[in-house]
Amino acid sequence: MLRTLPARAADSRRLLTRWDLLAILVVLGLLAFLGEASRGLLAPLTRVEATPLSLSPAYLPEYAARTTLRMLAGLALSLLFTFTYATWAAKSPRAGRLLVPMLDVLQSVPILGFLSATVVFFMSLAPGRVLGVELAAIFTIFTSQAWNMAFSFYQSLRTVPVELTEAARSFRLSAWARFWRLEVPFGMPGLVWNMMMSMSGGWFFITLSEAISVGHTRIMLPGMGAYIALAIDQKNLPAIGYAILTMLVVIMIYDQLLFRPLVTWSDRFRFDLEPGVRPPTSWALTMMRRSNLLRASGRLLGRLWRAVRRPFAALIPTTPGNFRETTPDEARRADMLSYGVIAVITALAAYKAGTFLAQGFEFREVITTFKLGLLTMIRVFVLIAIASVIWVPIGVWVGLRPRAAALVQPVAQFLAAFPANLLFPIAVIAIVRLNLNPNIWLSPLMILGTQWYILFNVIAGASTMPAELRYAARNLGLTGWLWWTRFALPAVLPFYVTGALTASGGAWNAAIVAEIANWGTTELRAEGLGAYIADATTAGDFHQIVLGVGMMSLFVVLINHVFWRPIYRYAERKYRLS
Repeated sequence: MLRTLPARAADSRRLLTRWDLLAILVVLGLLAFLGEASRGLLAPLTRVEATPLSLSPAYLPEYAARTTLRMLAGLALSLLFTFTYATWAAKSPRAGRLLVPMLDVLQSVPILGFLSATVVFFMSLAPGRVLGVELAAIFTIFTSQAWNMAFSFYQSLRTVPVELTEAARSFRLSAWARFWRLEVPFGMPGLVWNMMMSMSGGWFFITLSEAISVGHTRIMLPGMGAYIALAIDQKNLPAIGYAILTMLVVIMIYDQLLFRPLVTWSDRFRFDLEPGVRPPTSWALTMMRRSNLLRASGRLLGRLWRAVRRPFAALIPTTPGNFRETTPDEARRADMLSYGVIAVITALAAYKAGTFLAQGFEFREVITTFKLGLLTMIRVFVLIAIASVIWVPIGVWVGLRPRAAALVQPVAQFLAAFPANLLFPIAVIAIVRLNLNPNIWLSPLMILGTQWYILFNVIAGASTMPAELRYAARNLGLTGWLWWTRFALPAVLPFYVTGALTASGGAWNAAIVAEIANWGTTELRAEGLGAYIADATTAGDFHQIVLGVGMMSLFVVLINHVFWRPIYRYAERKYRLS
């Protein structure tokens, strides 16, 4: 130990160390990636329309770079949304009464619904330019990433241990300091795992995000999603193999450069660290900490941030005693006002939707979509139950073993990112040759990408189990089924509910691509609301799109409030660490 300290100090005084050289290579690679991925953003839209996609493997690096940049941009927007929307919903009970149901609705709206409603707006921001279509694609990716991150952070803010909150008050931390020094660190382990799941969710819907339809015009943005869609249309199995290999390489790269450092860094914020357990490691995080150039750049950015933040510091309360307590009468009036606003907004939305739908078709169409929604609901419930039985025990086992989590993380990311439509050829060929029922055997495609929400959240919950609780369970002799029912399952229940809730919403979304499977000219379809919305989008029938999206939102919101929310409140009340 005495010999290594002077050597390390001397190493830090060098102008350039081996870590600096590695950092230079990584930074140059990132700059090259950004330059390649952002090329042509301001080009005329006619250039994209006139340049057909190619299935040659030589184009895959460019396509992968452009798709990854879109997903990273969507992830950044999702993180901003999470820190604002989820914090507001968790901190303000009155706002939460409106914001949480709105989050349920937003989660239930299919990707195609967002795309149909916003593509014209984004294209109008940059008329005739590729940038407008790129913004539409990024927003669509954002809608596949943001909701589970917001639910995860909301759950973390609602379950911060009371003793930590009391410690923050005793230190007289401001609301701003308490947020960044207590609440964000407490929620960071779960948020990082959900960020990985969000990135994978972006891959799952990438074929929809990069195929933009405007009227009778279809724009295929260069990217992995468009490449996969073209390979399926042309029944090109070698191209699908190239796409899978490219996805594996890309996922491994951003796992090493982004998520593995985040997992290692967030491990310091675990609620309880068990002595003797080796923390996760990351060569990229070690490089960032030991590179003199990166440290100097970090200090410079820190000075700039403090200079920018200084004018706004006076607006942030510095002590917790700056606000007067709300009286019961004021709270009652505020509740009545908030409920009135919610009622008015709901009534206006229902009136507008009813007026619009009444002009398009008869009431029988509503009954038809309701029956189709029941079929999709049965599939979702059965699939969530099967996925829970499989992945909850595995998630608990992995979460309690940091070494296993380090091995499972990249594998789970790749499996979660695997687009369901890459399995359509296998599914279609097997169903046709074995004469199987598509209503049953197309269903597993719905849960293929969303089951990982359960696994990732359970891993995050198990990894935050306090060591003293594990020691107590061991000393009390809890084993077998008793250990699961009295310790493990209650400990991860809040995290499981968050994962199952988002997995359920994701399965409804996935029904759009899973209830209709294509392989060349062969098409298999399962009866359900997802197939209804997909057919309406293909036909360009906006009335049916609105009806299908509205019915799906209604189903998801009702299921969340009747089934998932009561379980969540029970877990929050009974199994909170306090």
